[in-house]
Amino acid sequence: MTSLPTPLNRKAAWKWWVSVLLLLATMINYMDRQTLANLSVRVTDQYHLSQEQYGDLELVFGLAFAVGSFVFGILADRMPVRLLYPGVLLAWSAIGFLTGLTHGYPQLIVCRTLLGFFEAGHWPCALVVTQAVMARGDRMLGNSVLQSGASLGAMLTPLIIRALLGESTGPDTWRSPFLVIGAGGVLWAGAWLMLIRPGDLAGPAAPPGSGESHRPFGWLIEFSRSRRFWALAFMVVALNISWHLIRAWLPRIMQQGRGYSEVETLWFNSAFYIATDVGCLVGGAVALWLTRRGTSVHRSRMIVFAVCAALAALTVVAAKLPRGGPLLGVLLVVGAATLALFPCYYSFTQELNVRQVGKATGTLAAIGWIVASPFQKLFGRLVDHTGSFDLGLAMAGCAPVLALVVMLALWRDEAGPSPASAI
Repeated sequence: MTSLPTPLNRKAAWKWWVSVLLLLATMINYMDRQTLANLSVRVTDQYHLSQEQYGDLELVFGLAFAVGSFVFGILADRMPVRLLYPGVLLAWSAIGFLTGLTHGYPQLIVCRTLLGFFEAGHWPCALVVTQAVMARGDRMLGNSVLQSGASLGAMLTPLIIRALLGESTGPDTWRSPFLVIGAGGVLWAGAWLMLIRPGDLAGPAAPPGSGESHRPFGWLIEFSRSRRFWALAFMVVALNISWHLIRAWLPRIMQQGRGYSEVETLWFNSAFYIATDVGCLVGGAVALWLTRRGTSVHRSRMIVFAVCAALAALTVVAAKLPRGGPLLGVLLVVGAATLALFPCYYSFTQELNVRQVGKATGTLAAIGWIVASPFQKLFGRLVDHTGSFDLGLAMAGCAPVLALVVMLALWRDEAGPSPASAI
């Protein structure tokens, strides 16, 4: 595959500064998303919600995320990402702020739905950017830096909540973290517009005779005919089930399933996301090291994916462990491995079509969230029915192993596509 050049008049280090800015965008994305998870016990107690109703909040978020992924995936390939990206970030930050002003479950549902829709715009925009500024061999590390912002945001969120709330247990004290965190997007938008100039993110032009379809949604038909596309569709469903169940339910598993206090849970959540950050960056670094040692780019990614999938399945062990150090240690390994799977997935997605990264990313994300989101409700229903989080936790981490099997069966060609290929 021909690597895309760094924009003219830009130093080589510029692309890594862009990656840092993408990391910060992911951080903001997760801070707005994770505020509810960290405060879920307070919020659901105040609104008298069942476990299944909490699952419904995550369900509507996921379904809206699916719709937003498809919409913004198309827009990211048609509109200047330099302007689209800060627009969607400011929109989801505003919704996060408004969540702190809600009164009642219906308003909370509306805010969670809108948050999911606008947060979905982050990923198509971000992957268009890494596709534009990174060479193929560097891209997984760039995607790892991008994804590591999720860990950083999720790590900082409980610390911010702890600093804002202290020992306060009043019925409305949970609102202030939504307001503070939701106001953080303005600074990022300003930094983005200063770092990215018009023309910096221009992608490769379609060469004459490339055979690319100009029919409305012809690209979707082309994707549907690709084995690679369906391998990635299965992969994103599996990763979404595993990661988002753990992300959304971990605070409740800790407090209501193992008897940890809110303060202990907030501190462990920060440690958990430090581990996921390390895992994400180590996964990208290992893939880059393997590539530079002579292993093919594809094989390097697959090795990292296989190891991380096996470690993610340790949720089976975690589900059997009581409160204590071994449980916490296994959860840290699971978190590190699970998040490290995503840069592999993003890098594979960027192989589908170098000119339609937004559409590929958005379409796959829509499939992933549509299929995976109902598992949030099912997880809550299972907990209500059994009175335990253990069975759901055990099953959540096994999904990536199935994705590995499907990937090995359907993605057999190690060569990356040329810029002229449609799929």
